[in-house]
Amino acid sequence: MSHDEARKIRLIMSLRRGGITDSKVLGALERVPRELFVDPAFLDQAWEDRALPIAQGQTISQPFIVAFMTQALELTDRTKVLEIGTGSGYQAAVLAKVARRVYTIERHKELMTTAEERFARMKLHNIHTRIGDGWRGWPEQAPFQAIIVTAAAPHVPEALLEQLGEGGRLVIPIGRSSDLQKLVRYRRTKDGIVEEPLLDVRFVPLVPGDVKASATR
Repeated sequence: MSHDEARKIRLIMSLRRGGITDSKVLGALERVPRELFVDPAFLDQAWEDRALPIAQGQTISQPFIVAFMTQALELTDRTKVLEIGTGSGYQAAVLAKVARRVYTIERHKELMTTAEERFARMKLHNIHTRIGDGWRGWPEQAPFQAIIVTAAAPHVPEALLEQLGEGGRLVIPIGRSSDLQKLVRYRRTKDGIVEEPLLDVRFVPLVPGDVKASATR
C-alpha cells in the first residue's frame, strides 16, 4: 500500500468517525483524487483534513466540510445540483460521483479553465460549467433539487431560493464575519422555506458581480 493510499484510508475513517455516514459520499471522496486538485506546493498535504490555498486567493475546502455539505444535500443518482463557486473543482467532482448532473458557476476564468481540465482528465461528463455571478444562479436550468454554495454570503441570495424546486435543499455558509459563519440548510416545502442551522464554518466571501462572458459545456 502506498503512502497516499494509507493517508486516504485514514482520512475516510476519520470522516466516518466524524459523522459522515452516507456511503455514497464516502465512496465519492475515496474515488476522487484530491491530489489532482491541490496546488503542487501542497501536494504532500492533499489527503490531510484541512483546507489549502489555491489561485485567486481562494481555497480548496477541508475534506470533512466537503463531505458534510455533500451529505447535507441528500443526493441521489437522480439529483440535479447547482454549485456556486467551482474553485479547484474538487467539490464539483465529488458531487458528480453521487448526483446525476452538476451545474457549477465560477467568477474567475483562470480557476474554471483549470477545473475544466481536471474534469476532462477524470472523464466527468455530467458537469456543466459557467463563468458568471453566483448570486444570480443559473435560472435557465432551474429548478434544482440541490444547491450548494462554497463561499459565505451575508444573507441567502433570493435568486437561489427561487431556483430551488419543491423538496429541494440549499446548503450555504451565512455570515458577515470572515472569522466565523454558520452553515445553513434551507429546504423548500409546500408551505415555504424551512431554515436549519448546521455548524460553524469559515469560508471565503461570496463576491457578487457581473461577468464579461459565459460558456457552458
